[in-house]
This record gives sequence, C-alpha cells and structure tokens, in this order.
Amino acid sequence: MGTALVVEDSKTERAIFSECLMEIGINVTTASSSEEAIEKMKTTNVDVIVLDIVLPGRSGFELCRELKSSEEFKKIPIVMCSTKHTEMDKFWGMRNGADAYLVKPIDQQEFIATVKNLLNRSL
Repeated sequence: MGTALVVEDSKTERAIFSECLMEIGINVTTASSSEEAIEKMKTTNVDVIVLDIVLPGRSGFELCRELKSSEEFKKIPIVMCSTKHTEMDKFWGMRNGADAYLVKPIDQQEFIATVKNLLNRSL
C-alpha cells in the first residue's frame, strides 16, 4: 500500500504511528529530526509523511514548508500530528503545506482513515 516516513522525536509516539500504519499494510521508515528525514527521503520512495511539529533542530513547520516548495517532494501528502491544538496551530500547519492536521494523542481510527484518504487521493 506504499511507504510512510514517520518524523517524530518521541520513541513512544513513533512506535504508535508505525504500528498503526503497518497494521494496514504500509511500509514504515522513521526519523527523529527534520535533518534525518531529509536524508531518508533522498534514499527512500515515500508516499506519505507523518510529521510532528516540535522536533530538534528545524521544526515540523519548517520541514513541511521546505518539502512543499521542492519540485521533488511537493506532491507527497503530509499529515501533521502535534500536541499543539489551537485553531492557530492548525491554521499554521495547513498554511505551511500540511494536507491534514491531527491532534495528539491521536485517535487511531481517524489517523488510519486520514492516511488512507491521502494515499488514495495521491494515486
């Protein structure tokens, strides 16, 4: 069903996202920082990105903006998942190019449905 890149600095959250995705047949690769994510994207064909906002180094907002301005990566759907839950946070996530914004702790069914929807749209 494709490959997801989970960019999350929390081991626990990374594991939760990865398990949800693997349960529906998605291959998963992970990164714990924006810099590591960029390196992984150079060597892995990614179909969807699950992105935290608060990361070491560059924020998820910055990474999202960078990816969406890149010819190579701009069509890859991005799901931002963050504990930041105000309407302004969601606004900035979408303004920076996110295709979906979910608040942690995630509802696993909503997360899976969102990822499936984005993958189906990008085919």
